[in-house]
Amino acid sequence: MNAIEITLQALDAAERAIPPGQPVYMLNLLRYRAYARYEDGFDAAPCSGREAFNERYRPAFRRLAAGKPLVRMFSGPVLASLVGPQGKRWDEAAINEYGDFAAFRSIVETETYQREVAPHRHAALEDFRLFVLAKAM
Repeated sequence: MNAIEITLQALDAAERAIPPGQPVYMLNLLRYRAYARYEDGFDAAPCSGREAFNERYRPAFRRLAAGKPLVRMFSGPVLASLVGPQGKRWDEAAINEYGDFAAFRSIVETETYQREVAPHRHAALEDFRLFVLAKAM
């Protein structure tokens, strides 16, 4: 299994842990490949991992998410690590707010996402973490 894959088991476990109907914040930690690595048969011009993510994945995701309750709260480079495993680095962190977890799930479980959007994320990223957060009350 690809370490950056969003699995059905992970979605189900998260859904059980997250109260329905409440906003969630998705923390993304991204490490880009030097060069995007697409699966055989996926038609895409050569580019860097960062380009594949920012110029292909993000616009495709936004088109699919149009009309859903989604707001990008933050996106920027990771400058330094103060606590964590030595040698572990992240290129970028992003936080997105969704109206609820169901909104996120309704995007990533579509056939269109799997066929047209996820391949750009897979090609772009060397490593990836995705955490679901709740706003402190």
